[in-house]
Amino acid sequence: MHNPFQNAQEQFDKVTKYLEVGSGILKILREPQAVLEVNLPVKMDNGEVKIFRGFRSQHNNALGPFKGGIRFHQNVTKEEVMALSMWMTWKCAVAGIPFGGGKGGVIVNPKELSIYELERLSRAYARAIAPVIGPETDVPAPDVNTNGQIMDWMGSEYKSYNNYKYYKIYKNKITATFTGKPVEKGGSLGRTEATGRGGVYVLNELVKKLKQKNNNLGIAIQGLGNVGYYFAELAHEQGYPIVALSDSKGAIVVEDLEGEGKLDPKEVMKYKEKTGSVIGFPGTKTITNEELLELNAEILVPAALENVITKENAGKIKAKVVIEMANGPTTPEADEILAKNNIIVVPDILANAGGVTVSYFEWFQNMKDQKWTEDKVNRRLKAKMIGAFGAVWGGGKKYQVDLRKAAYILAVDKVAKAVLD
Repeated sequence: MHNPFQNAQEQFDKVTKYLEVGSGILKILREPQAVLEVNLPVKMDNGEVKIFRGFRSQHNNALGPFKGGIRFHQNVTKEEVMALSMWMTWKCAVAGIPFGGGKGGVIVNPKELSIYELERLSRAYARAIAPVIGPETDVPAPDVNTNGQIMDWMGSEYKSYNNYKYYKIYKNKITATFTGKPVEKGGSLGRTEATGRGGVYVLNELVKKLKQKNNNLGIAIQGLGNVGYYFAELAHEQGYPIVALSDSKGAIVVEDLEGEGKLDPKEVMKYKEKTGSVIGFPGTKTITNEELLELNAEILVPAALENVITKENAGKIKAKVVIEMANGPTTPEADEILAKNNIIVVPDILANAGGVTVSYFEWFQNMKDQKWTEDKVNRRLKAKMIGAFGAVWGGGKKYQVDLRKAAYILAVDKVAKAVLD
C-alpha cells in the first residue's frame, strides 16, 4: 500500500538540493502545521446514530489562508489528507495565488447515504471544523464526491455556528469561507469547469512547445468525474481526438484506436447517465481502468485518484505525455521510470491548478462584494495557467530537470521565502 504522505515528502526531498534554504525551514515545510481529527455523530434515517471519522490538515499558510477541498470517500486516510494539503501548498505557489495548503476528508461512501443523511453529515463536519476555518484563516472547497450543494450546507452551518462572533467582524465576507458554492449563493461563474479548463490551457501550451498538432494527439482519460469530463469535453472541442474514457466501473476505448476513431464526451456522458456506466457505449471495446493506462495513445490523463501509476505499471505506459489531472496519481518510483523512458509528465500541482485558481477568484469576489462575468473568469484563468506553465517550463530548462522537479523548485522556494519573511 502506497502512503501518499510519504510520496509527497519524497517529492519534496528530491528538490531541496537545488535550493538555498536552511535546514530549519525545510523541516517546517516537510510537515503540516496542524491536523485536526474529528468524530462526527450523525443520526441516520432509521434513528440510529452512526459515528464517522473526519480530518482537516493545514499544511502551511505563509502565502495566505489555508485552502483546499473536502472529500467524502470510503478510502480517505489521515495520511492522504496530509499529502493533499502539502500538494495544495505547492499548487497555490505555482499558480501564483495568495493561499496556503489545506485539505479535508471524511471516511464515508456517500452513495450509501440518503440525501438527508448526507446533509446531516455535511453539517456535522462543518460544525466540527468551524473553530479552525474562516475567510482569512482556512477556506474549504469541494473535492471528490462533494459539490456546490454540500458547500452550501456547510456554509450555512458555519454561519449559524459563528453568527454573532463573525458577523460583527466580517459581515457579508463570511460567505467567502467556503468556495465552490452554487452561483446563486455566492459561487463564481466558471468554477465547475475550471480544473478541466485549466488543464487544457496547460496542454495547449505544452503542444506549442513540442510543435505538434492537436488532431494528431489521441488522448486517453482515466476518470469521468467533474475534472475528467470537462477536460475531455474542452479538449474534444479544440480538436484533440479522445480515444478512451473510464469511470469507476470500467473503461472504453475506440475500436479503431490506430485510425480515425474518437469519442464525443457529451454523448458518452449522456449514455453513462442513462445506463450508469460508460461500459457498452456503441463503437467501443470494454477494457479495465488499468489497461487504459497502458494504451498506445499519445497523451494519458489520469483524472481519478492517487497512486494509479506505480513502479509495477510505469514501464508499460506507451503515452508520450502524462497530464496529471488527479492529485498524486504517480508514485516517486514511477516518476523515475517515466523519466528514463522520456515520457513528459505535467505534474498535478501545475496541471490541475485551475480549480484552486478559480476558487481564489470566488473568494476574492466574495471578499470585495464583486460579481465577475464568466468571460472575465476564464480570461484571468487562462492568463494564470499560461503564466504558471511558462515559469515551470523555464525552470525545467534552467535547472535541466523534469517538469515536476521544476514546479517543486519554484513552489518550495516561494513558500520558503514567505516563511522567512
